[in-house]
Amino acid sequence: HKMFIVVSPLNPDPMYKQVTDQVKDAVASGILKPEEKLPSIREMTRELGISEITIKRAYADLEHEGYIFTRSGLGSFVANVSKEKMRNEKIAEIRQALRRILKSGEKFDISADDIIEAIWKKGVEK
Repeated sequence: HKMFIVVSPLNPDPMYKQVTDQVKDAVASGILKPEEKLPSIREMTRELGISEITIKRAYADLEHEGYIFTRSGLGSFVANVSKEKMRNEKIAEIRQALRRILKSGEKFDISADDIIEAIWKKGVEK
C-alpha cells in the first residue's frame, strides 16, 4: 500500500489538517476507492513520523465528515462519498479562500475585478 500522504512542517496548516485534506483529495481523485482499508493509526504514525494523537484526530475528523468509517478490530475504511458532497465542500473551501484573497487585496486597493483580470491574464508579470 503506497503512502499517498506527505506532511510538511513548512505547510502552515496543522499536521492533522494536512492528513485530512490529503485523504479527502485521494478519495476525490479516486486514488482511494470506497471500502478500501486505510493504514492503521500505528502504521500512519510510523510512516509519517508524527504523533498518534495527530493521526487519531485526523481519522476522527474524517469519520465525522463521512469520508471514512471504522470497524472495531478491523480498522478504518474509505466511505462511499458522493461526488456532489465532495464538490460542494470544495466549492465552500474555495469560496473561503477567495474571501481571504479579496480581504487581503482591499488593503492595497485591489478590486475583485483586478483579481479576476489577474486570473485570466496570460503569463505572469515579474
